[in-house]
Amino acid sequence: MPMSPRPPVVMIAEDEAPQRAALLAMLAGAWPALGHIHACEDGVEALQVVAEMRPDIAFLDIRMPGVSGLDVARAVVASGGRVVFTTAYDEYAIRAFETGAIDYLLKPVAPDRLAGTVERLREHWASRTPGDLQARVDELEARLRPRGSRRIRWISASVGDSVRMIGIDDVLLFQARDKYVRVVTADDEAVIRTPVKELLAGLDPDVFWQVHRGVVVRVAAIDRVRKDELGKWRMSLRGRDGTLPVSAAFLHRFRGM
Repeated sequence: MPMSPRPPVVMIAEDEAPQRAALLAMLAGAWPALGHIHACEDGVEALQVVAEMRPDIAFLDIRMPGVSGLDVARAVVASGGRVVFTTAYDEYAIRAFETGAIDYLLKPVAPDRLAGTVERLREHWASRTPGDLQARVDELEARLRPRGSRRIRWISASVGDSVRMIGIDDVLLFQARDKYVRVVTADDEAVIRTPVKELLAGLDPDVFWQVHRGVVVRVAAIDRVRKDELGKWRMSLRGRDGTLPVSAAFLHRFRGM
């Protein structure tokens, strides 16, 4: 007799504990054959699960602190998985994406709506229908980005006993160090107290990439990414000595580089 196809590896990423628990329970009821479902509390944990488990299906909250659901979605689709967004946005904003392997669930998630999503996922899983979804994720991010959203233009940073104003165009990287964050330019560095996850909300995602839980770099400054003698991924920047850590969870950013 032919072997039954294995159940898909499924992940949920939702930073609100009650909503995460509710979705986990509803999904387990709607699709009992799934078995264990990986539940993540934030985007960073979700990226780690993507790197380690390569989930076939991911239910992602679009807005999570630090690493958003859109960032996680890029990693999921890069590894061949499918995405279902959970969101409080209205249907008009994302109805164009209820096609192929990208679906959405409006919060609070209704059981009948989840049942329809599960049915579509079962069909896609049975057929293993391929799809190029990166462009859809990029378009969705553009649609949902607030018009006139405030981007960081200046950094007010401490340098010794003084405060220096650093233009964002001069910044090469941000690196968390204990209770501070290093702000590094081509010829100097300073420290600020703003956490990396708060900085990310004000940085242009096309200009700055998070490559580690505590490291954000200017994309144009990246020289290369390679493994060291211990098998850890390290990054070097143009014109700078030393290297920076790169988490396996963020390696999808460098596909094809």
